[in-house]
Amino acid sequence: MSQLANLSVQEQQFLETFQQALETQGFDRLIFSQYKGELEQLEKINLRVILLQNEQFLSCLYKYKTQDVTKNFPIKQAMDVIVDLLNVCKQANLITSEQELQLKKNKKKVMLSISKNKPVVKVSEQQGHDRAKHRFVEQDSLFLQGLGITDAKAQIIPSMARKWKQINKFVEIFSGALDQIKTDDHALHVVDFGSGKGYLTFALYDYMTKHIQTPHVTGVELNEKMVQFCQKLASDVQFNQLDFFQGDVRTYAPERLDVMIALHACDVATDFAIHTGIRLNAQMIMCAPCCHKELRPQLKAPLVLQPMLQFGIHAGQQAEMLTDTIRALILKAYGYETKVFEFVALEHTSKNKMILATKRKDYTEPDQAVLAQIQALKDMYGIQKHSLELLMNDEWDQQDIGCKC
Repeated sequence: MSQLANLSVQEQQFLETFQQALETQGFDRLIFSQYKGELEQLEKINLRVILLQNEQFLSCLYKYKTQDVTKNFPIKQAMDVIVDLLNVCKQANLITSEQELQLKKNKKKVMLSISKNKPVVKVSEQQGHDRAKHRFVEQDSLFLQGLGITDAKAQIIPSMARKWKQINKFVEIFSGALDQIKTDDHALHVVDFGSGKGYLTFALYDYMTKHIQTPHVTGVELNEKMVQFCQKLASDVQFNQLDFFQGDVRTYAPERLDVMIALHACDVATDFAIHTGIRLNAQMIMCAPCCHKELRPQLKAPLVLQPMLQFGIHAGQQAEMLTDTIRALILKAYGYETKVFEFVALEHTSKNKMILATKRKDYTEPDQAVLAQIQALKDMYGIQKHSLELLMNDEWDQQDIGCKC
C-alpha cells in the first residue's frame, strides 16, 4: 500500500490491522486523541462504521470543548481519513472484536501496544444485569451536562438514571420508525409539542445530526422560562437548527411537518397534536397520552360490564383505553400504520403508553370500515364526544385545552 510507505513500521502495522478488521467486519471503533493540528479546541475524534441508505460510511465524531461535529465519509475513503488523522494526533486507540491497539507518538519514537480482548460471552450465558447495553444517545454528549443528566465527568447523576433510560428508549423507538418513513432526502421538520425542559427534544436533534442529516427541530412549550432555558442551551452547544417556541399546539402553526411528537400533552392537547400531524401529512406521529378526562364522565357501562365498571378505578382505566383506542383507530383510518405499546416500564414512569404511527404510501382516502368500528365503540359505551374525531370532522367548538396538571 503506497500510502503507508512514509509511515513508521508501527503505524503501518496499526493501519493494516484497521484495514483487516474493516474487511472482516471485526472493527468496533477508533479513537484519536492529543490532537495537534490547526482546528482549535478539538479534543478527540471518535470513528465507527454506520449504514446509511444501505451503504457503509466511516462516521467521524469530532469532539470539541463546546460542541460535537459529525462528518461521514464513504468507506472507500476510510484509509485516507485515518492516515490524515495519524499525522495530526499523538495517540490512537483501535478496538476490534479480537484486540485493542494503542499507538502513541512523541518526538523520539512511536510506540505500539497490543492487548487481546476478553472472549465474548454469548448472550444466553450472561446474566441480565451484566449485559452491555447499547445506548442510542452518547453519554458524553455535551447537552446532557447542560440538562443535568450527567456531571462534569460525563457520568450519569444517580437521581437522573430513570430519565436517562427514558431518553434512550425514546430515541430507540424513533430510530426504528425513522427507517420506515419516506424522507425524500430533505432535512426533516420535527415539532415536539409540550417539550418541557427539552430532554427528548435535544436527544432527538443530537441523534439525527449524528446519524442522518441536520434536521429542523422545534420544541413548543407553554412555560416561557423553560423556553428561554432551552434556547440558551441550544445556542451554547451550537445546535443551530434547534429552536423553541413559547405557546401550545393551537398557537404554533407550522407550514410543514414531517415528524410530530407529543409526549405527555395533557388530555385533549394530545388530540390537537395528532390532528395537526394528520392535517399536515406528517410521516411519523409519536405521542404518549396522559390525563385522560374527556371520556370518563360520558362513559356508560354496557350491561354485561356493569359489575366490572362499578368500581371507579376500573371505569377510569376503561375510559383511558377507549380514548386511546379511538385515537389509534382514527390514525389507522387516515392512512397510518399504528401501534400502541408500553414506552418504558411502570417502574420508571406511570405515563408509559406510546402511540406510534407512520404514514402508509398507498393511502388514498379514509377507511370507512375503521370509522365504522369507532362508531360501534362509541355506541357501546354511550360516547357522544371525542375531540380528535370532532377535529377531523371540523366540528370542534373552541374551549379550554386540557388540564393544568
